Amino acid sequence: MSGMTRRGFIGRSLGATAGLMFGFHIPFAEAQQAPTAAAPDAPEINAWVVVKPDDTIVVRIARSEMGQGTLTGLAQLVVEELDGDWSKVTTEYPSPGRQLARNRVWGSFSTGGSRGVRESHEYVRKGGAAARTMLVQAAATQWGVPANECVAAKSVITHTPTGRALTYGKVADAAGKLQAPAAADIKLKDPKDWKLAGKRLARLDTVDKTTGKQIYGMDFKLPGMLNAAIKDCPVFGGKVKSFDAAAIASKPGVKKVLQVGDSAVAVVADTWWRARSALDALPIEWDKGPNAGMNSKDTAAWIKAGLDAPEAAVGNSNGDAKAALASAHRKIEAVYSYPHQNHATMEVMNATAVWTPERCDVWTPTQNGEAALAATSEAAGLPLAKCDVTKLHLGGGFGRRGATHDWVTQVVKIAKEMPGTPIKLIWTREEDMQHGRYHPVSQCKLTAGLDAKGEVTALHMRIAGQSILAALFPQNVKDGKDPAVFQGLNPPGPEASFGYTIPNLLIDHAMRNPAVPPGFWRGVNLNQNAIYVECFIDEIAHATKQDPLALRRKLMKDSPKHLAVLNAAAEKAGWSKPPKKGIYRGIAQTMGFGSYVAAVAEVSVSKDGKLKIHRIVAATDPGHAVNPQQIEAQVEGSFVYGLSAALYGEITIKDGQAEQTNFDTYNVLKMDEMPKVETVVMPSGGFWGGVGEPTIAVAAPAVLNAIFAATGKRIRDLPLKNHSLKKA
Repeated sequence: MSGMTRRGFIGRSLGATAGLMFGFHIPFAEAQQAPTAAAPDAPEINAWVVVKPDDTIVVRIARSEMGQGTLTGLAQLVVEELDGDWSKVTTEYPSPGRQLARNRVWGSFSTGGSRGVRESHEYVRKGGAAARTMLVQAAATQWGVPANECVAAKSVITHTPTGRALTYGKVADAAGKLQAPAAADIKLKDPKDWKLAGKRLARLDTVDKTTGKQIYGMDFKLPGMLNAAIKDCPVFGGKVKSFDAAAIASKPGVKKVLQVGDSAVAVVADTWWRARSALDALPIEWDKGPNAGMNSKDTAAWIKAGLDAPEAAVGNSNGDAKAALASAHRKIEAVYSYPHQNHATMEVMNATAVWTPERCDVWTPTQNGEAALAATSEAAGLPLAKCDVTKLHLGGGFGRRGATHDWVTQVVKIAKEMPGTPIKLIWTREEDMQHGRYHPVSQCKLTAGLDAKGEVTALHMRIAGQSILAALFPQNVKDGKDPAVFQGLNPPGPEASFGYTIPNLLIDHAMRNPAVPPGFWRGVNLNQNAIYVECFIDEIAHATKQDPLALRRKLMKDSPKHLAVLNAAAEKAGWSKPPKKGIYRGIAQTMGFGSYVAAVAEVSVSKDGKLKIHRIVAATDPGHAVNPQQIEAQVEGSFVYGLSAALYGEITIKDGQAEQTNFDTYNVLKMDEMPKVETVVMPSGGFWGGVGEPTIAVAAPAVLNAIFAATGKRIRDLPLKNHSLKKA
């Protein structure tokens, strides 16, 4: 294990099923409300379920909670199969150290791509079902009766012939000593028989969040803790040239000034404010490196050249699009673009670490505890088995706290210079803005060919721009093709497919990677791809004098699930009836993260160009709906994120660094700008899709198409703040 790389560790296959309770050490157990394991006297039934003597059920959740409701959804699935009493349910995170020691029994720790439920539902349900079987068997053994004469409901096991009953807490100890049933023998409930899953249950974390009891990384404290502030070179790829530690050595509370890696300087003090104040006063000279002259204008021109480059990686094709375009009766062409954007989580990057020559422990909000553990091990210079990470609730993740754990590396390196002393690192908002992992920048040229009847015969989509995988996981880029670029544009399949049937189709990508580090920004490439496709479909409809909904229906003859959500959104919005005077509609659909989604937006634009988004109706088919109430909340929240990006989200580069440094220059949607959201949840069954990200992608194109209906102006590059909507 000691020689395992971070990527090697993350890439390890899933391990065995449940084993015995593994004893583990939590240093500084007196830490302020630090998450802890179930009490030692609480019997573990299996890796997923612990039942205490008072019948409290502890469900272990490997995925991260960052406001999306995964914690509650997964608990619902486990307790559904457990036949437990929901009123007695609580949860805990197993640590990645325990995961490693138990051969990755909990499966994936990664929470991203709206995969928290859809990729773990089967094995967590089996965990609950196995625990129920063991509890029933333990009761049957105690009574000396066959297990098939016993039934379980709401944490009570009843012997049907005699009416005798035992609660789970009474037999948990005995159940935990039984051999678990073989995975092949575990039968899961049919979703039509669900009693807890599929229901509108209140979230388990709401009360603690509303009362202030919930501890986030920013709140976490340890005895004797010192605080660190850090400043990295603002130019991408730059380094530290020199700094004058003596200039701030006498500042109040300062304990240490040190370089962190090649590019950053940190100050450690008794309070974070003193650390930051001293850091602001520290004279630092930067080696700005080769990217000091980089700017957004030059990058845009370079990417634009890729729209006509002779070489490109093909993501989806059928027929002969180039030949069909060459012989088309009429051609329609447009170029769209999408900017860099920051995750801008409300909770900035932070972590607390304690390093000694024998062990390193980290407490941090993370979307991937295993990746955080690997980063800890590498920075600490210690084997994985001598490190651990305690995962805390996230004050926002959106992809920023997933693949890259730069802040964890930093805090461990700082703690390593002060052995045995807890160090808490908090980034400033400015640091967070200028050292993100940004949504990739891209452009797209779309060319459609029409026959003499105005029917679409060909479409060529040429995307040019940045690849996330080339930067983070280059081993997944084959022959210059990043498969993630084509999200929502793929051939028919279960993940993110193109919903239109076009006789001659070519979708390709010319890779252009600027020095701005890219990352998985919530919704990822589906966001811009939905804009490119859905706005261009609207352009075709307008050019051929067709209703935008009618054209989509015509092109979706082979995509019934795409069509179903499209029709549902249109019907709920009243598309067939004219809107109120001054209100204009736009429509969009896509398929991503395993789910089918569509939206209709209603907007108005005043004479002076002020946009008002009045209403968005969204339809989503995620296959199965674990908690419809939470799905509705996810859809509403996704529109906040998607509309913030459409209206304001843009990171521009000047002299090699991000110009936006705080929310005064990187705005988000205000409460009075938020439209009314109506959600149609329409699970068709047979598959498991995500719900956190898909609807983000239809927010912008639905609004952009409505703006065109209102003004006749076709906006092809975002954000909207750069455009005047004032009517001529």
